[in-house]
Amino acid sequence: MAGMPVATLRIWEQRYQAVRPNTAASGHRLYSSADVDRVTLLRRLTTQGHAIGLLAGLDTEQMRGMMDSSKISLSEKSLSAPRRVALRTVVVGQAFASRLQRIFERQPSGPTLQIVAVFDTLFEAAQAEQHSVQPCVDLLLWQAVSLQPGAGKELRDAQDAWQACASAVVYRFSSSAGRAELTGVGARALYEPVDDDSLAEWLSSLKRAEATQVKAAVTPDLSSSSATNLHDMTVLPPRFDESALTHFSGLSTSVACECPSHLAQLLLQVSYFEKYSGECANRSSDDAQLHAYLQQVAGTARMLFEKALERVAIAEGLPLPPVPAVSSPPST
Repeated sequence: MAGMPVATLRIWEQRYQAVRPNTAASGHRLYSSADVDRVTLLRRLTTQGHAIGLLAGLDTEQMRGMMDSSKISLSEKSLSAPRRVALRTVVVGQAFASRLQRIFERQPSGPTLQIVAVFDTLFEAAQAEQHSVQPCVDLLLWQAVSLQPGAGKELRDAQDAWQACASAVVYRFSSSAGRAELTGVGARALYEPVDDDSLAEWLSSLKRAEATQVKAAVTPDLSSSSATNLHDMTVLPPRFDESALTHFSGLSTSVACECPSHLAQLLLQVSYFEKYSGECANRSSDDAQLHAYLQQVAGTARMLFEKALERVAIAEGLPLPPVPAVSSPPST
């Protein structure tokens, strides 16, 4: 009724006591209409950028007042400001979410991010969405105190769980190896600036860049004139191996829909062609360039099909194919 992922609601209840439903003898939670109203307000306010840690201590009427004042403020701004499309963003870092809220309030014409959810850790972000069907988000934004080995995989897991089109990190301490690991998974990184103006400027540039990336992903141009740009894209290693995809294609769905099976089969074919292009014999340097281009096209298509397969699996309630334990370095 409130449009909330179950796991997120549990975190809000257990960690912040933001809502306190009664419990039946069977152990099931019993939500009253007042509880539903409260959760709905919490969800709407966190979407606007308010941190759950700050909202949890407010009563329902106080939050309703915040919603009313927000509507008035937005109405006044809409009379003089052009409509801007905000990036749907998941933020990892409660303190960082509060800082973002401060920036939004002080700079109305600054970066426009629609905060969908806020978590303390990447692990919580990855777990919260696994059992809920929600629209994919545009950006996963993580505040890291320090970048340790393995951070890239954790970031990728959280990004995949939310089907985020892109990820970005602000950090305080990091080695060159830690930053390289983030680059390897396609994340943008920034040493966290002390002043809000510098951070807002980076977020604005990030928004422009990611909006362009999202547009390119939806309407890719694979004509010969775009060959140079295509070679600049990073192709990540396959997420699913052949045996896992073969098993997935045989799973039945809750409805008579064969899309999961068709997607798995298409993904297998694209993966085969990607591998074939990389192993094909070259008769000349021009031939080698052509095969490299074909491999890049196939790899880019594979990544798009992997995202599509993940989204269909979540929608149908099917278990995703397991990710290979060992991955080769990404090709460029």
